[in-house]
Amino acid sequence: MNAHAQPQAQPVVAIVGATGAVGLALIHSLERRDFPVGELRLLASARSAGKTMSFRGNKIAITELTEDSFAGVDVAFFSAGATISRKFAPLAVAAGAQVIDNSSAFRMQEDVPLIVPEANGHALRSAPDIIANPNCIAAILTTALAPLHQRWSITRLSMSTYQAASGGGAEMMEELRESTRAHLDGEAFEPKVLPHSYAFNIFSHNSDIDPETGYNGEELKVIAETRRILERPQLPVSVTCIRVPILRAHGIALTVRFDEHVTVDSIRLALGDAPGVRLVDDRAANHFPMPIEASGEEDVLVGRIRNDLGDPSGRTVTMFIVGDQLLKGAAQNAVQIAEQLRAQAAA
Repeated sequence: MNAHAQPQAQPVVAIVGATGAVGLALIHSLERRDFPVGELRLLASARSAGKTMSFRGNKIAITELTEDSFAGVDVAFFSAGATISRKFAPLAVAAGAQVIDNSSAFRMQEDVPLIVPEANGHALRSAPDIIANPNCIAAILTTALAPLHQRWSITRLSMSTYQAASGGGAEMMEELRESTRAHLDGEAFEPKVLPHSYAFNIFSHNSDIDPETGYNGEELKVIAETRRILERPQLPVSVTCIRVPILRAHGIALTVRFDEHVTVDSIRLALGDAPGVRLVDDRAANHFPMPIEASGEEDVLVGRIRNDLGDPSGRTVTMFIVGDQLLKGAAQNAVQIAEQLRAQAAA
């Protein structure tokens, strides 16, 4: 599908990095959302070539990613890391494909929109050749923030994140499984993917620390990308990102300050019918968003909504958000972008 032309009824779709955790989730999201696909090309490294994967009941052979892989491709989803995206995304565009990239390669590039359809889908009107999918926390966060941002002026965000192994891909998820198994069996385990033992442990996100600010790379991404998606380049944002021993679905303990008094009921009302959001806010049952209930779900779960008792002005609200990192935090968001592009091209 070329973004500047009428959409193909059954487009040729390619997934770069098809064997990774996000690649698998992309296949799942295409199936689940019934995205039209005339041909699906699964692209990966040479070591995966020849293996097969299932899509809509058919076995599809994986082929090696090369410079010639994109002939005839209409939509190319990239989920193989920034280095691969920088090299091959321009080649896909030159071959006529619309690129939706899950890596960090283009997220802060001024001429590449960074999109969460619920929050800033209007930025797709120009239908650019490359579109960036945000960092997983930024995508989940701004989905929940969008209905609040549209109604009130947000003056500050402060949050702590509880990030699952899925954020580090299939290898990190496997390290959590193996380290947990070893711990329960009383065996020694030497971590290979992470710098610390993962089983029954939490620690600061494993991205590099910026020596000047003390923030790690993940935190700086969340700050920059949230500002860009909300179109608030100077919005004060503070974040602490923590790895927790959960397989998938990220949590965010969020405090939002507004420029006026807000009530819990008004926040619930704004979130209650917001696209992509599901309220899970049962105080009587002490039932609030949990990773185990968000895993595999398309909606972002929001609850634990309460006024911040530390702000007597009533302008600050605290809540807890959980979203599936592999879906809304990555693959599903990418497919939603492709859906919006098709709708625009057909209009």
